[in-house]
Amino acid sequence: MSRRGLLAVCLLLLASCKRPPPANADAGTDAGTVTTAVEADAGALAESSVDAGPLASVKRPDDAVAEVHPLAVCDARGGAPLDAARDYYDSGHYEDALSCAAQAAAQEPDLAAAHAERGAALAALNREPEAQLAYARALAIDPGDADALLGAAHLYAVQLPSTRERDELGALYAERGLSQPSTPPELVPSLALVAAMAFNDLGQAEQALDRAAIVLAREPGNAEAKYEKALALFELCRFREAKAAFASLLKDKDRAAHAHQHLGLLLEREGQWAKADDHFQKARALEPEDFPPPPLPSADEFKAQVKRALAALPADMRRDLEGVPVATEEIPSEDDLLANQPPLSPTILGLFRGPSLQEPCDGSETPCRSVALYRRNLARAVRTPEELREQIRVTLLHEIGHLRGEDDEELAARGLE
Repeated sequence: MSRRGLLAVCLLLLASCKRPPPANADAGTDAGTVTTAVEADAGALAESSVDAGPLASVKRPDDAVAEVHPLAVCDARGGAPLDAARDYYDSGHYEDALSCAAQAAAQEPDLAAAHAERGAALAALNREPEAQLAYARALAIDPGDADALLGAAHLYAVQLPSTRERDELGALYAERGLSQPSTPPELVPSLALVAAMAFNDLGQAEQALDRAAIVLAREPGNAEAKYEKALALFELCRFREAKAAFASLLKDKDRAAHAHQHLGLLLEREGQWAKADDHFQKARALEPEDFPPPPLPSADEFKAQVKRALAALPADMRRDLEGVPVATEEIPSEDDLLANQPPLSPTILGLFRGPSLQEPCDGSETPCRSVALYRRNLARAVRTPEELREQIRVTLLHEIGHLRGEDDEELAARGLE
């Protein structure tokens, strides 16, 4: 089961989040991360019930009539609907929780907690678009509602398929929850864990490590926080600590595959190819969907593919690359990774070294400018030989963007993250 798949069935507002990690560490190029989170959809309040007037009954003759599935009447068992919704949610009766949360919201439309509870039930029922609107409405009413912040953070950073914008939103909501003085202490570990997940997905390993430490200070046995810590250590090139952290997770059945995969990556860096391959095979046996065999070409064939991709570039890009060697390497060296602060991810697909074309060479590097593409990292980032050829092309475009002076944020905005 994928990292996000496990948590998609356990959205919990008052308990610790648990999810298995992603199949690979961030398999991007040397692109950095966008630190400014994107605010929620401005149209989120469209969920509000508005009297459409006489036109409400008019429809085109070819309009299909949607089948209506009304919610059951809330059985609050003599209590308040909102309390009943929470009880139903905690016991796993999400349809009943949704019915009672909807009644609570209808009775008190300006009660953020009712809309947050609706969001939780909708998310648990995998009705994500409706959950997004419910959380947006709750936060429009009360931007500091801790339950809504945690629910929205979890929805965007964990349950929905990962994108940069969703991870940024998840981090934003989790961080806002952590910064609220009114946030109940029991929610702090869950908020910090979701923040750690989002930051790791965004490539912001230092922040992820800090948030994982918050969780582990309160819950030392939290296996998901241990994983996020291990991943952050790996991304920060603190390899010895990462190796020990991943080794401690080998007996955790939910994370063993990912621990084996990262131990393979670490052993590969040590030149222990046979031991690394043994861990890769164990990861594949445990999670074949997450860790399929990479379409790894031979070193000579990889060079030939890169040469063909270079020849297919537009003429202006080929001119810019004149005098800039494009090398093929197995994996990035530690020196290259640590040349930046914070370090580059060990899973980068390519790297541009040197100043942009607009800047002079200072004589510190020979050649002044160069590009490297990493055979093993590229092969692990894809599933088929066709995807590998396309990823080589995209990685070259990314590195040429750096050559021309574009930064990571500009490249990400152009889809070349």
